[in-house]
Amino acid sequence: MSIACELSNPNSKKTKAEKRITTKILLIRVLCGLVVLWLCLSLSLGFLCICKKKEAASDDESSSSAKGMLFRNQKNVSRSEIDAMLSLFFDSNQVTSFECRKESDGITCSLSTRSEKEEDEEEEAKRHFVAELMSSSDNEEEGGVLREVVLFYVMNKWHWWLVLCVLLVGGGRMIFARKEVSSFVQDKQQQQQQCKRAGKWSKNMLLLCIIAGVSLSVLWFWDTNEEILFQRKETLTNMCEERARVLQDQFNVSMNHVHALSILVSTFHHGKTPSAIDQKTFGEYTERTNFERPLTSGVAYALKVTHSEREKFEKEHGWSIKKMDFEDQTLVQGFDPAPVQDEYAPVIFAQETVSHIVSVDMMSGKEDRENILRARALGKGVLTSPFQLLKSNHLGVILTFAVYNTNLPHDATEEERIQATIGYLGASYDMPSLVEKLLQQLASKQTISVNVYDTTNASSVIKMYGSEVGDMSEEHISSLDFGDPFRKHEMHCRFTQKPPIPWLAILPPGFALVITFLLGHIFNGAINRIATVEEDYQKMMELKARAEAADVAKSQFLATVSHEIRTPMVGVLGMLKLLMDTDLDAKQLDFAETAHGSGKDLISLINEVLDQAKIESGRLELENVPFDLRFLLDNVSSLLSGKAAEKGIELAVYVSSNVPAVIVGDPGRFRQIITNLVGNSIKFTQEKGHIFISVHLTNEVREPFETEDEILKQRLGSDETSCNTLSGYPAVNASGSWRNFKTFQDHSCDKTELLVTVEDTGVGIPVDAQSRIFTPFMQADSSTSRTYGGTGIGLSISKRLVELMQGEIGFVSKPGVGTTFSFTGVFGERERDSSVAALELFDQSIQEFQGLKALVIDSRNIRAEVTRYHLQRVGVSSVDIASSLATASTSCASKLVNLDLILIDKDAWNKEEYVAFNSGQETSTRPPKIVLLATFTTPAELSEIKSSGLVDEVVMKPLRMSVLICCLQETMGSGGKKRQTNRKPKNLGNLLRGKQILVVDDTMVNRRVADAVLRKYGALVTCVDSGKAAVAMLKPPHDFHACFMDLQMPEMDGFEATRRVRDLEEEMNKKEESRKWHTPILAMTADVIQATNEKCIKCGMDGFVSKPFEEEELYSSVARFFDK
Repeated sequence: MSIACELSNPNSKKTKAEKRITTKILLIRVLCGLVVLWLCLSLSLGFLCICKKKEAASDDESSSSAKGMLFRNQKNVSRSEIDAMLSLFFDSNQVTSFECRKESDGITCSLSTRSEKEEDEEEEAKRHFVAELMSSSDNEEEGGVLREVVLFYVMNKWHWWLVLCVLLVGGGRMIFARKEVSSFVQDKQQQQQQCKRAGKWSKNMLLLCIIAGVSLSVLWFWDTNEEILFQRKETLTNMCEERARVLQDQFNVSMNHVHALSILVSTFHHGKTPSAIDQKTFGEYTERTNFERPLTSGVAYALKVTHSEREKFEKEHGWSIKKMDFEDQTLVQGFDPAPVQDEYAPVIFAQETVSHIVSVDMMSGKEDRENILRARALGKGVLTSPFQLLKSNHLGVILTFAVYNTNLPHDATEEERIQATIGYLGASYDMPSLVEKLLQQLASKQTISVNVYDTTNASSVIKMYGSEVGDMSEEHISSLDFGDPFRKHEMHCRFTQKPPIPWLAILPPGFALVITFLLGHIFNGAINRIATVEEDYQKMMELKARAEAADVAKSQFLATVSHEIRTPMVGVLGMLKLLMDTDLDAKQLDFAETAHGSGKDLISLINEVLDQAKIESGRLELENVPFDLRFLLDNVSSLLSGKAAEKGIELAVYVSSNVPAVIVGDPGRFRQIITNLVGNSIKFTQEKGHIFISVHLTNEVREPFETEDEILKQRLGSDETSCNTLSGYPAVNASGSWRNFKTFQDHSCDKTELLVTVEDTGVGIPVDAQSRIFTPFMQADSSTSRTYGGTGIGLSISKRLVELMQGEIGFVSKPGVGTTFSFTGVFGERERDSSVAALELFDQSIQEFQGLKALVIDSRNIRAEVTRYHLQRVGVSSVDIASSLATASTSCASKLVNLDLILIDKDAWNKEEYVAFNSGQETSTRPPKIVLLATFTTPAELSEIKSSGLVDEVVMKPLRMSVLICCLQETMGSGGKKRQTNRKPKNLGNLLRGKQILVVDDTMVNRRVADAVLRKYGALVTCVDSGKAAVAMLKPPHDFHACFMDLQMPEMDGFEATRRVRDLEEEMNKKEESRKWHTPILAMTADVIQATNEKCIKCGMDGFVSKPFEEEELYSSVARFFDK
């Protein structure tokens, strides 16, 4: 009911808040609706007013149209044209209005100039203009009016200020109302939003990285492409410069040869009388030396002739001076005589290739004349502008050198050079042929296209060679210096083919781009996956919190159920125990014991269920205390010996001598595992057979061939058909139970790993059930539960406990043969000291038996080794083994001397052999004591054996240290001594007699049981039924020596009552320093959860006693307070 209330209250509050916020939102919506209604009414009124104004405006328009300008157009007049016109008009202050109207024959636009109107009429006209402009050319007049109304309200800003204020106020209140609803949602989603922000930030970073990667890829491509283009351009530059340099060098070489030829003509023609050169000689010489001038197409020499010398010159040479004619260049006879001029330059010598120009006056051409004049004035070779050569019609140039007489000094002036000029030597160059020859000499001529230009006149560039082919986007210009400072030439180079696809620039950046997108995809998937994992983690944490809450609720539920079940069971068991202490006949006592046993079984079942719950919740923790393993196994065998004896099952315990005497661990849980395994073996073993508990170090099992343990050797060497077992019945090979263990490993020097084996000769486990044997609440089959009983939870608990001990558990089983369970566990090592007092009580007795000599007679070797192990534990160091008395008399006669003790197993007992053995002994020697070892015997057999006088003592198995010590003490002559080992120095009666005990419990039955139990031991008991009464009774000063406090009580539970008692005692201790008040308070409850125990200690309690009371537990709880 309380939980339902807690869940319903928040919902009710939330509903009220939602109703309150809904009311606020409704009021805000009503206010907004009123504002919208007011706006609609205002628009309607404005619409009516503007319609009236428009009617008036239309009347004014007819009167002002005569003063303005009319524009008529068809319906296809565009808005942009009108806008442009209007913007032009509106820039002028003389324009007052502009209107366009739709008429039957088109659209009429009217422009009105400024009149003598008032300011308000001007503004109205502007608004009217804007509204008309916004309307389309084919809309109706009503649409324009509506837009004018809207525009009117747009221009009136105070309307919108009012609407904005209303929206801000209403929106603010709505936001405030929404904020009340979403505040708790924001608190819940804050952590998720942080994760989302982190994911969003990661995605933003990833996007930036991708953008950076793309940018770098593009930059890489751009840089690589630029480098490729640069290399291409550099290649073009190098190739062009190389060609320009070669052309220029070869031209200079050719020019030098021409210059040398001019000097030769000056020397041998003008310097010799008569001349040593004529046309034939000049022609042959120039042809033979043409290889020195590979770039020239012809060489000619023209003589300087004045007008006064013309007639004489013509008579000497037999031909007249001809005028150069560019129209007919086929035959020299086609040339006309040269006109009269001051000076002539007729060609007198010419190379055979240009012999047709002999007698042609070079001064008759304008270009040649200027060239000749510059050559003689400068004294250097000069070039003409490109022109078409005679016959070839190719563009070419002529290189001209002035020929001076030999008397010209080197530092002659221009006038001196002109006066000293006697002729002119010219060489023609066919530029296309010249460049073509040059390109043929270069290997990669086909890769670039070369053009040669004369750029003397920048406005009229003359192409001397080349064509417009190739890649026009790239071009390199190299300057050419042919020796004439007045002429400028350039070589233009470009590749013949367009640049190929730059794969070197595309592939690596493209690959990087692909990698960028691939990594982006991978990281995006990773980010999404991380976001999904984080979301799943949040859900998991929420589910974990729910699971933990459910686990706490389950634990509390189990504790409550345990308490509610154990509380009446305490009364039942307590009353049965008290009933059993009364005078009952045999039948009544049997009924009471049966009921008491059933109650204890129920309590045991509850404990197992609680253990399983604690293991599943992970709250079970192991203790870490020193204990004696052998003594613990003695207690377990003593506890289970009764059930084994009832079925005639032989129970034996063996611990290897290599196992330390004292180990550190949890003895209670170790005992629980052994008890579960041995209990199952007893339950599933039929009449006869055996259950064998053995403990070894895992090192002995890992190296079985090096071990000295006889039992381990024999067990590992036997098989399922061998009868060399404890009882003679076949058993499965124990090594199969630990063959698959993975925890056999070396540990530190202070750790010991033990291997515990429980072997039985029971019915075995069916093969189909072996896979689910450790499943909680599962057994081999349904019939097993009915035949043998049990819940199927013991093995599951044992497996979890073994895992907590850092070990493993396994088994090997064969139906009809038996089962062997093995488990390992890691324990600490510790030398035996005062903290382990279990063996201190036997030390004196063990010293008495040292030096005794014993003989074990047993037909089964393994059982004889177990007997030897127990004798050595009590101090008998010299122990021999024989299979029978007859064998001992013949083969071990030397060992029978001074023999103190003979232990004979009942299966090897033979009366006739004993008589023969006894008669063969010397009478002078003291006969050894005979002890008979029996697994099960009837009272009649026991009486017959003792009455025969042949046996001194009969010891019932399983063998234990306490039983052997008692037997030996009685047999060897110290039997009259009281065995202090089995008695406590003080009992409960001595401890509790006369003690004032306060019992606090809200259940009357529990109070009666506790009162009766404590009074049984002499305590003075006072009972109260509530925590408040306990606080009042325990308020110092008082006479109580101890208090047993129940935990779960109404009004005030045991925890609160204890805290208040401790507070009262602390206040009293501050006042009275002579006495320190601290009353021992022991928790008395059926709740055995570990957390409850810790809570008891935390609130100030001194101990913990679970109900129902057990004498030993009660004694151990109060002994530390009263055993003074």
